[in-house]
Amino acid sequence: MPMRAVDYLVEAIAALGVRHIFGVDGANIEDLYDAIFAGPETMTGLVAKHEFSAATMADGYARCTAGLGVVAATSGGGAMNLVAGLAESFASRVPVLALVGQPPTELEGRGAFQDSSGRAGTFDAERVFAPVSRYCARVRTAAALPAQLDRAVAAARRGGPAVLLLPKDVQQADPGQAPSRRLPRPAGRSRSVGLSRVRAALHAARATGKITIIAGDQVARDDARAELLRLATVLDAAVGVAPDALDVYDHDEPGYCGVSGTMGHPELADAVRRSALCLLVGTRLPMTARTGLDEALNNTVVVSVGAEAPYPAALHATGPDLVSALPELADDFADPGRPMTATRRDPLTALRVPAAAGPGLRYRHIVETLNATLEPGTDVFADAGNTGAAVVHHLRLPRGGRFVVALGMGGMGYAFGAGIGSAFARRHRPGGGTRRTVVVAGDGAFFMHGMEIHTAIEYRLPVTFVVFNNNAHAMCVTRERLYYGDRYSFNRFRPARLGAGLGAMFPDLPSFSPGSTGELAAALRTCFDHPGPSFVSIDCDPDEIPPFTPFLSVPRRTP
Repeated sequence: MPMRAVDYLVEAIAALGVRHIFGVDGANIEDLYDAIFAGPETMTGLVAKHEFSAATMADGYARCTAGLGVVAATSGGGAMNLVAGLAESFASRVPVLALVGQPPTELEGRGAFQDSSGRAGTFDAERVFAPVSRYCARVRTAAALPAQLDRAVAAARRGGPAVLLLPKDVQQADPGQAPSRRLPRPAGRSRSVGLSRVRAALHAARATGKITIIAGDQVARDDARAELLRLATVLDAAVGVAPDALDVYDHDEPGYCGVSGTMGHPELADAVRRSALCLLVGTRLPMTARTGLDEALNNTVVVSVGAEAPYPAALHATGPDLVSALPELADDFADPGRPMTATRRDPLTALRVPAAAGPGLRYRHIVETLNATLEPGTDVFADAGNTGAAVVHHLRLPRGGRFVVALGMGGMGYAFGAGIGSAFARRHRPGGGTRRTVVVAGDGAFFMHGMEIHTAIEYRLPVTFVVFNNNAHAMCVTRERLYYGDRYSFNRFRPARLGAGLGAMFPDLPSFSPGSTGELAAALRTCFDHPGPSFVSIDCDPDEIPPFTPFLSVPRRTP
């Protein structure tokens, strides 16, 4: 049987070390799934419940493997459902390859079902995907696929999605060569540009005062945690992390000053104010990460090392690979005769929020209970919103875990698919045993994409879903109260008993609705002991103000 373009694709992607392709099947992508079935034993095709979730699965898979995530979808509505997920990967610079089926080329502009060729009054899928991708191309012939795949993978590895639009007839055609002759290979380590100027600025600052480091999620993507710790130690620096980077520097490491920005800690802002220099490592420091810091940053020297220049004015060194860039800086300050130690700091000060009088448990108590039960190596995926703010501010991730919150686009429901995608890659610990993933989201996010839990059940994944159930889009409720006088609400829901509902739908799913922190702790321990998925719904007060700085300084409007 001659090789088809889809056979080439599957074998080439498997050769890159990718073990899972996430997607939703359909007529114009079914040949790819046929090739997965007949392809390498190392490759598994996964069918999600929605293409947005499939895209976030690929995103979560990529973030937790420091590799490439792959998502597949059919034409039409399936293809369009990918856009929001790919937009998150684009904003957060996550390498994802999207394989999107298209109607046969001979039917373009001739009334084909789900035609998106841009011909005869149809919309052009290439123009739709181009703004949310680093590379987008319609593959016109099977012979052109190998070169276009090379370009797509290279573009994705630079940070962000790449999209290949694949007409059905092209998928079925012979590419004319076997993958073993021409496979996309990982790029070598990229050299940093401009480090000498950053090094000089660090030397000058060390002579006059302290240095503060704010680290971002590129540290996690490059797996440069050890290099960051060594640099912070030899500089005796205060260290903070961006909200999406809780896992890059352990909270009990020397000099840790907490989280920056809207969900941040006052200790970090104070450290920046007192610093002679602030070093940004692997973060662009967007608004969520720099709120409350602008004045301090304006009054100190700011330098940066990372794949992209930060938003604040800074002396920037382009560092596509922090594993090699950070040691170049640390070596200048290391003293072989002196052991590496750094100043330890007192426990962090939590943001003071107004007392809540409504029903259910308080955000802080929930997260602190979670802190007490998480095991080392647990991965945590959090959705944005009031729930995400509480998790970012209060979570103390145990050593060895990965933390992800989707702040690029802030799409609700992201964590369900992303946590599942990560669990496929990381459910087995290197030394044996099961590695657990915890997804934390609100009920609003659950109603959008929470039924992706079904995928975790289908594959018996060790994922515990923790839902803060306040019967509302709570961040929108908070905004209505603070900015619009609490005169109305479009964002409160009728009560829903999510734990009971999931338990009835899936009798084998351990499902809990604890009413106290003691019951919550017991439920979490039971969930973490269970080898497969589990679900916890916790009633919360929709009127509780989260630890989110913009909300804590707003004078209340009255009706």
